[in-house]
Amino acid sequence: MAARYRDRSEAGRALAAKLGNYAHRPDVRVLALPRGGVPVGFEVARALGAPLDVFVVRKLGVPGHEEFAMGALGSGGLVVLNPDVVRFAGVSDTALRRVVETERRELERRERVYRGDRGPPDIAGKTVILVDDGLATGSTMRAAVAALKQLRPAHIVVAVPVAAREVCEALRREVEDVVCVETPEPFRAVGLWYDNFPQTSDDEVHALLDQAEALRRRPDQPTTEAERP
Repeated sequence: MAARYRDRSEAGRALAAKLGNYAHRPDVRVLALPRGGVPVGFEVARALGAPLDVFVVRKLGVPGHEEFAMGALGSGGLVVLNPDVVRFAGVSDTALRRVVETERRELERRERVYRGDRGPPDIAGKTVILVDDGLATGSTMRAAVAALKQLRPAHIVVAVPVAAREVCEALRREVEDVVCVETPEPFRAVGLWYDNFPQTSDDEVHALLDQAEALRRRPDQPTTEAERP
């Protein structure tokens, strides 16, 4: 029986323990999928001595059937399309541009909230550890991987505390490494494997990114439970 995590911070520490090969390497960057992946990514980045940032992804849904993804928009304005879906759904160029523009505005809003004045990280040629709090279908993570590849990192590592086994196996065909601490069966939902699974707020994301940057400047000052947002 897979263990339940107390919260995302505990899950992040469990995940970090499986990523020791990436500790204290100057080429490693930790990118967390907001919002729930950020508390997990914070613990991973802190343990590995690596910079932390977010990688925002917005699904591009077919107009009128928004749950059906025809592509994704990633941090930095990266657009990844599935031309077969666009063609099958009969999405016109005008409708496609409208969807992209709507999602681009929301992506840019979130990045301003999360990063403030900080620019996006330079990950070309770097080893990127892409973190979330769990994977059920893996659709958001796959979109993130597809968008991230356009930024030409040297290696992509998908890392999560808990996931459906088949999703982890599928992702192994798309990236250099996949670390899933727990793959319980039956899986059902990510939140079932946490005792406390509240929605992470925008303010919490911003605070954790600020705290991670401060810790990078003062690596000799450990973070206590009381100091965490």
